[in-house]
Amino acid sequence: MKNLTICFAVLVCFSASVFAQIPVQVLAQISKAEDELRFDKTLEDLMKSGDTKIRERAALAAGRIGNKIAIPALTKILESDADVSARVTAAFALGEIESIKGADAILKVLANTKKPDEIRARAVEAAGKIAAANAKDEKSKTLGGAILDTLQFENNRGKQRSRKVVLLALTAGLRAKPEEANLTAAKFLTDTDARIRADAANTLSRLRAKNANEQFRAMLLSDADAVARANAARALGAAEDKEAFSVLLDAATTDEDLRVRVSAIRSLGSLKDARATNKLLESGEKLLGEYKKSKFANPSEKNELLEIVTSLSRILPNTNDEKVVKFLSEFGSTENFTSPEIHISFARISPQKFLSLKLPSNTKVDALTAWQFTNGFAQGLGELAKISDKDLRQRAENELRKMLTFFEYAEKPKSIKTVKLALSDILRAFADFKTADLPQVLRKSLENRDVYIRAAAAELFGDQTANKENVDSLKTAFDKALLTDKESNDAQLATLDALFKLDKKESIETLLKALDAPDFLVRKKAFQLLEIEGLEKDFPDVEKVLENARAKNKDKVTPYSSVSKTNHGQILNTNADYTRAVSRQNAKAIVTTEKGTFTIEFLPEDAPLTVDNFIKLAKSKYFNGLMIHRVVPNFVVQDGDPRGDGNGGPGWQIRDEINMVEYERGAVGMALSGKDTGGSQWFVTHSPQPHLDGGYTVFGRVNETDMKIVDNLVRGDKILSVNIVEDNSPVKKRK
Repeated sequence: MKNLTICFAVLVCFSASVFAQIPVQVLAQISKAEDELRFDKTLEDLMKSGDTKIRERAALAAGRIGNKIAIPALTKILESDADVSARVTAAFALGEIESIKGADAILKVLANTKKPDEIRARAVEAAGKIAAANAKDEKSKTLGGAILDTLQFENNRGKQRSRKVVLLALTAGLRAKPEEANLTAAKFLTDTDARIRADAANTLSRLRAKNANEQFRAMLLSDADAVARANAARALGAAEDKEAFSVLLDAATTDEDLRVRVSAIRSLGSLKDARATNKLLESGEKLLGEYKKSKFANPSEKNELLEIVTSLSRILPNTNDEKVVKFLSEFGSTENFTSPEIHISFARISPQKFLSLKLPSNTKVDALTAWQFTNGFAQGLGELAKISDKDLRQRAENELRKMLTFFEYAEKPKSIKTVKLALSDILRAFADFKTADLPQVLRKSLENRDVYIRAAAAELFGDQTANKENVDSLKTAFDKALLTDKESNDAQLATLDALFKLDKKESIETLLKALDAPDFLVRKKAFQLLEIEGLEKDFPDVEKVLENARAKNKDKVTPYSSVSKTNHGQILNTNADYTRAVSRQNAKAIVTTEKGTFTIEFLPEDAPLTVDNFIKLAKSKYFNGLMIHRVVPNFVVQDGDPRGDGNGGPGWQIRDEINMVEYERGAVGMALSGKDTGGSQWFVTHSPQPHLDGGYTVFGRVNETDMKIVDNLVRGDKILSVNIVEDNSPVKKRK
């Protein structure tokens, strides 16, 4: 792992120096174009600049903007630019645009194995992105074949193979999913490079391949690299390899690395072999003992304990296993049943006892505990929709119905606002029972004042009957959301999707209204739905309407207008903001948590506006006191949500700044719910996550020493403060 960290540091340093000599005014001009998602003659001219770095930076911008009209200019750079780095960036940018029109240029590069490895690496990465985005196009199969040919060529090179090409091709194979990808990827499981072995295992696990189980068992037993072992464990679970039971159980209970243990624990859950019960329970009881001794409100052992209870619930459904029920009760009582995993596990293993679940009598019930318990209990009740016992199923349905009725009362101002956060999950759990009155309940929820409850109701409506009452309710809900929702666009977007899914023809009128929304992301959604093939049967004039909308710049981000009364989907930055952001050189965030302090080293050259947004939020003390709302061991720690349920944000969204910095261990990225939806939620990766590369903005990193703090964070821990430290000393290289 130390070697990987060093490589990441070198990569970051190289990346940060790439655009250092570009004049500030030019960088600001390019960042502004990205923020506006505007590809025009100005940017095209910069792509022809005599300065290599300017051409390269403009090419990156073209990829970020994503407009297909940039493909010819990018193709020209890829094919004929004298500078290798510019051609590398052009290949990356074509992948970011994801248009099938860029496929020929990428295929041409991959067909010539004499091209520089750096270019071939980004070309094969682009092939994976384009193929994944255009899976139904025949040319995607050709791209998939080129990916496999590239991997095979590198394998044949032996020790001369390009590490970069192999790594990016493995992830490309995961995205494109060409036939026989599993056979080709498996050839790299014995590579001398630990990262290649780990990525090959990652690809095969996500493909759910079954052809390399013997190799995975050997890796889990003896590979010196923890990430390779963890990915091998995941792959064995994905393949449901029964022969791996013993090695998985041993890894789940004895491996020294938490990432390996949690991956093995999850895979044991996939195998559903009851022989794992005693050892998992023994491990859980030992961890619970340490948990109780901890000085922290949210002990670090919680992460592994939650993985164990989840796997036990998959292994022992409806068994009423007394020892496990006792363990769940003890763990739940210790942490006040605030984790939904405990509720779900309880419901799966012992539905009867779960229905009698209550908070311990000595629990101090504050608003946060009440919300978390209610939310978890609702999710547990939802699990009972799957059981065969009609009586228990009816009791669960009745409980959820009571909860829904209570939260109608909770609309009143004097109610505990925090507890209302559970209503979205209560609604989803109730929907699992598919009751006759579900459409009526959803229509009622579409009238709720809370935007996220309306968004959840709209999502659930997508599976209902397309009758007039349901369609009209969605139309009315969108009209209301367009008028009232100024802090979030979730309900608007969810309603458009649901309406289009229910009745394409009836959705057209609402989609046309959406084309005039002040929020670019709402307009973008309308464009995407109106452009879907086959709609012209119901709407013959669709092409003309969209052409007129584009002529009025409805497909572009527009400057902020106070008339709109919202910050969403508009250009909020000024020229001074762009200049400040691209001028920033050295900055870091000192993040103080209940478990200790870690530092985020920002990457302002790679993601200037993202870094600037984070710094503005931090200086306003936005992050201070926020709860870490998501932790997935061996994946990410996520924070930045003022609501604490994963839905919240600052009241605006920023454009993505996708770059070529990799998601290594300790990478800091922006969380998204779709393209250009970042705001305030950010995450740190526990281990390399290659499938995130080129899809989420990397804007910082945490060094290996500080990652020891990050590794100990669990859901419920608080960020006490985020303090920004900047070195504003002048840099002579810039003009």
